[in-house]
Amino acid sequence: MINFNYLTDFHLNTEELFSNWLSNVCISEGFSIGELNYIFCDDDYLLKINQDYLQHDYLTDIITFDYVEGKTLFGDLYISIDRIKDNANEFNFTFDNELKRVMVHGVLHLMGYSDKTHSAITEMRFKEDEKIKLFHVEQ
Repeated sequence: MINFNYLTDFHLNTEELFSNWLSNVCISEGFSIGELNYIFCDDDYLLKINQDYLQHDYLTDIITFDYVEGKTLFGDLYISIDRIKDNANEFNFTFDNELKRVMVHGVLHLMGYSDKTHSAITEMRFKEDEKIKLFHVEQ
């Protein structure tokens, strides 16, 4: 089950398309979904989570809480819509593409992919691009 929660004015127009896409992403990596909760919020909300739970005092686009059980994904994924907008502008992506990148980035973390080293970042970017293409197949 994939749940979408909104603590901001932003809302996905096509929750079903995103759910189907994320399900296909998981299947493509040999995982199933137990429960994923996407919580869309603003910078202030996510900064408070970053400070309170991770002791980090900086803005970020996503924080993922991992409750994975074997090959079944469970997690809470907090996404700052403010960061998505700013990153899309900074890196010259569309908002839609950056949103998908961040959404799949969190799922890839739940699957065990990392972004702590140069080689891990390279693999993560490759996987993000690969999985974003699965969305376009769905449409």
